[in-house]
Amino acid sequence: MSSEAFYRSLGGGRYASTPATAGPWSAGTQHAGPPSALVGRVMEGHRPRPGMRIARLTVDLPRPVPVGDLDVEVTTIRSGGRSELLEGRITSGGRTVLLARAWRLVAAPDDTPALSPLPPVPPLPGPQPPQTMAGAYLDGYVSAMEWRFPPGAPGAAEPGFDTPGPGTAWARQRVPLVAGEPDTPLTRALALADSSWAVGFELDHHRGLVINTDVTLVLHRDPVGEWLCLRSATAAAPGGAGLAHGELHDATGECGRILQTLLVAER
Repeated sequence: MSSEAFYRSLGGGRYASTPATAGPWSAGTQHAGPPSALVGRVMEGHRPRPGMRIARLTVDLPRPVPVGDLDVEVTTIRSGGRSELLEGRITSGGRTVLLARAWRLVAAPDDTPALSPLPPVPPLPGPQPPQTMAGAYLDGYVSAMEWRFPPGAPGAAEPGFDTPGPGTAWARQRVPLVAGEPDTPLTRALALADSSWAVGFELDHHRGLVINTDVTLVLHRDPVGEWLCLRSATAAAPGGAGLAHGELHDATGECGRILQTLLVAER
């Protein structure tokens, strides 16, 4: 993976996707992390207001996002004194490939209690060899991120994408989201959020079809630093669907939650 960024800006809300965006299932379709971060970036720049931040963003994926030129558009659905509802859309070749809605809220007062009900995650491990994923395309997004899995219990299988979940992984981007432009806490979180269900693989996605249709990220505070940690697990039921639920942490503690609906079907 030799790309210098996930995207290059072409101006006018248009972006060229680089090979780094390619997901693990095909060199021609994107992992949902980069386009989620891209629409989040455009939302942050859409009529920003001092003292307000994006607290929740939900992405729906009606069809695969191709590795190609993308058009990004953001509009304001509702704007009030303390909250705004934004809507984003990514199109490719005239077809909608991603829809998003986000709540931009006034920042909580300084005297708001700092509550962290979740136990801390294991500390960031030292450098590790590149991660593998059976049957996956590794030269795009998987290689554009650096992954580090905390060690498991003695005698257990080496943690990684091929180890059944629940799972925990630290990760950071090796490349920026948009060439020549700085990343933000929101875009770094969104670039990683769609990987939550992969870190927590518990359904056999080799025998059956398991794929997420959406991703919701809620940040009760902005993440700090490049390294972020996912701790993820899966719930499922016969006759129902799957649910991947993840925690997002940084080096200082918990900062958000992630939910993804999983389509579970026979191949």
